[in-house]
Amino acid sequence: MDFGLATAYYPEEYRYPTHYNRSSGNAPDMTKILQQLHESLDPRTVFACFGKVIGQHLPIQGVTLHYKDYQFSWGRNQGLMINQHLEVGGEAVTLCYRVNSPLMPSQAEIMQQIQGYLLQPLVNATRYSEMAKQAMFDSLTQLGNRHYYNESIRKAIAVAERNQQALSMIVLDLDNFKMLNDRYGHLIGDQVLTAFGQILTNSIRATDQAFRTGGDEFVIIVQGDAQAASVLCDRILAAISSSIQLEKYSVKSSLGLTQWQTNLNADQLYDQADKALYDAKASGRNCYKVAS
Repeated sequence: MDFGLATAYYPEEYRYPTHYNRSSGNAPDMTKILQQLHESLDPRTVFACFGKVIGQHLPIQGVTLHYKDYQFSWGRNQGLMINQHLEVGGEAVTLCYRVNSPLMPSQAEIMQQIQGYLLQPLVNATRYSEMAKQAMFDSLTQLGNRHYYNESIRKAIAVAERNQQALSMIVLDLDNFKMLNDRYGHLIGDQVLTAFGQILTNSIRATDQAFRTGGDEFVIIVQGDAQAASVLCDRILAAISSSIQLEKYSVKSSLGLTQWQTNLNADQLYDQADKALYDAKASGRNCYKVAS
C-alpha cells in the first residue's frame, strides 16, 4: 500500500471542514460505518456516504477514487494530497485525499480502516450496477432493450395519464436491412446497427428514450406531442443522410409515429405507430408518416 503525503504545507491556520470536530477524541464506530456503507447498491451513493463518514472523523476536505471505468469524487479538490494505491479483485483502485495538513499516525490509521471498509460495498454496488445495465440495455447499440421498453412505456403512459401530459411514440427500422446482411455479412450489419444506435442516442432529447426491441427494430418514447415527434423524425433522417458510415452502405430508415390518446394502452399505441411505419414504407421508404 502506497501512502504518500504532499511535502508542501499550508499556513498555521488550517481551515477544517465544518463537520469535522478536532477536539473529539471518540473513536469511530466501525460497525456503524460498515452498516452505512452497505445500505445502498448505487455506487455513487456508497461513495458519497464514504466521503461524508470520513469527513466527519478526519480533517479531509475531499476525496476522489478511480476504479475500472468509474471515477467518483466527494468534497473539494484543494489542499495537500494523500494518495493510496490499492487492489481489489485484481483491479487497481486509486484514492486521492485532500487534507488541510499532514495526518497524524493515529489519523492515518483511522483513514486506512475506514477505506478498507469502503472497497467491498463499492465493488458490490458497481457489479450490481453493471448487471442491472446488462439486464436493461442492448449490448450492441447501448439502447434500452425490449424488457426495458416494456417497463418504460407502461410507466410513461401512467405518468402521462396522471399528469395529463403529451406523449408520443416513434417506431422505426432500417430499410432493406436483411439485404445488407446478406450482401456484406453480419459483422457489417452489426457495425451499421451500432452506428444507427449512436445516431438515435445523439438525436433524442434528455427526456426521451430510445430502445432496440429486436433485429433492426427500434422504438422511441417521446415526451411531447406529434409535432415534437415529427421534429425528432426529421432530425434522425438528416443524421442518417450525413453519416459517412451509413451512406457507405446506402442505409436508410422508415419511421412511423403516433400520439398517445387517453385510454390507449401500450400495445394499442405501438400498433398505431407500427401501421404508420408501414405507410412510410409504402410511400417509398426513407421517410416518416404520422398515424391518422
